Amino acid sequence: MEKNTMYEVNLPSYLEYDLNNYREKNGPMDCLWCELYGSINCAEQDGEIDKEQAWYLREKYLNMERV
Repeated sequence: MEKNTMYEVNLPSYLEYDLNNYREKNGPMDCLWCELYGSINCAEQDGEIDKEQAWYLREKYLNMERV
């Protein structure tokens, strides 16, 4: 399995939910962006995903860049 693909499997259910809503544009995109951003941060802080996985998701879906 490709590294990038691995970063999108076995996510916490709340993060998977917000990611699916963001992908499907199920609501105002500014609100969905904030929900996804918060879910990624919570999952990282709670140790459910690691830092690399969190940054992969931020870069791919939220167009964020590491500085």
